[in-house]
Formats: sequence, C-alpha cells, structure tokens
Amino acid sequence: MRGKKYGVKELSALSGVSIRTLHHYDKIELLKPSVRTEAGYRLYEDKDLLRLQQILFYKELGFPLKEIKALLDDEDFDLIKALREHEKELLARRRHISTLLTTIKHTIKQLKKGGIMNDPEKLYEGLPEEFRKEYREEAINEWGQKAIQRSEKALSQMGKAGMKALQKEMEEVNMALFELKNEKLDSEQVQELIARHYHIIRQFWGTSQLEDSQKDAYEGLGDLYINDDRYMRIDGIAQPEFASFMAEAMKSFAKHNL
Repeated sequence: MRGKKYGVKELSALSGVSIRTLHHYDKIELLKPSVRTEAGYRLYEDKDLLRLQQILFYKELGFPLKEIKALLDDEDFDLIKALREHEKELLARRRHISTLLTTIKHTIKQLKKGGIMNDPEKLYEGLPEEFRKEYREEAINEWGQKAIQRSEKALSQMGKAGMKALQKEMEEVNMALFELKNEKLDSEQVQELIARHYHIIRQFWGTSQLEDSQKDAYEGLGDLYINDDRYMRIDGIAQPEFASFMAEAMKSFAKHNL
C-alpha cells in the first residue's frame, strides 16, 4: 500500500513495539514520524517503517540505541548492504542455535536415562563440541583443578532450573551493562550492575559462601575479558570495547568494595 501513512497505534500493532517505546524513539530522535499533524498526531510513512525495521535488527544483534542512531544517521548508510550484513549475522546465529538444539536433544536423552550430572562435562553442553574440553582444560590451567571441581560441584547442586536461572540473570546483567558501556565507570547504575555481576560470578565459582572476597581473582577475570575475546561476546560477536569497559568497572568495584 504505497503512500499509506500509519498512526502510532497502527505501527505498534504492526511491529510489536509498544506505543511508549515509539514515543521514546521519537523523543531521542531515533525514529521521528515523517508527519506530525496540527493536532499533534504522529504519522509514519514507508521509510519510517524501514528505519524501525533496522532499529529492531540492530537491537536484536546487541547494539545500544546510541550506536544504532549513529549508524542510521550516517550519510553513507546503505540499506541493502545493512540487510545483507543482518542476513549474514542471523545465519551465523542460526548455525549456533542449531548446535544448541542438538545439545538440548542430547541432554533430554541423557536426562531420561538419569544421572546427567555424573559427568561434569555436561555442564559445558552450551558450547560447540570442539570447544568444550578445550575450555575446561584452559580453566584448569588458569585457576587450578580444585577451583574448577568446586565450581562444577556447585553448579551441579543447583540443578537444571537453578543453573538456567543463573545463566539468564548473567545475560540480563551483561546486556544492561552493554547498554551503559559509554557511561562513567563509577556511576551508581554501572556499579550496582557490577555488584550483581560479582555475586553471580561467585555463584558460578561456587565460592559465594566463602569469607575470602577473591578480589584478585575477580580483577583477573576482567583482564581475561580483554585478553581473550571468547569470554566477552554479545550474540557471538566479539566486543573488545565492552571488554575494556567491564575490566575497568570490575577493578573499580574491587578497589572500593572488596
């Protein structure tokens, strides 16, 4: 329907984006309606719908709103090229999801047999087959056999639901921090999220009940984020700037709280 204009309610229904979010995008000039009537109503045209699609694609790929706006406002922005890049990234993600689905099927099969946690390597089923043993061996070299076994035991005791909840919380905290990576390290919001990150890490390590704050170990984890991009990825994409932000924020938290 070429030339059709869409009200904010229509666009919300079409895209699944809430009216409140569309108003916010207008306010920050990320998505401004092509037409605003004398009565103040927002009307969106085809080009606005395409821009919203790009916003949603970039959000899905982990980009913060400030970066999305900068990309879309760049005079050299090429819509066709952007769509091809999205296709490439989503195909890579589909391959990764396919691997995880294979893992889930295997895990369900083992659960039906019982005793899945008798094998610590089952804790690494979220990683591609070729990396699981490598990651565990590297972890042992980095932190020692005893520390890894303690971590594996703690995670085993959580059970499937507990570990899933912990992983989800970590993902939420990481994404919230990613949105704030251009903020000041010592801002209240950043440091509150880093505090959550620290406590989640302690649960993964199986050391949340210990008196030792593990200050050096936590700072060392931040250095690992910088030195090995496998440990700081968003949707499978390495984020070196975010890794540096995390390392510095973690050191700031450790210095003032541990």
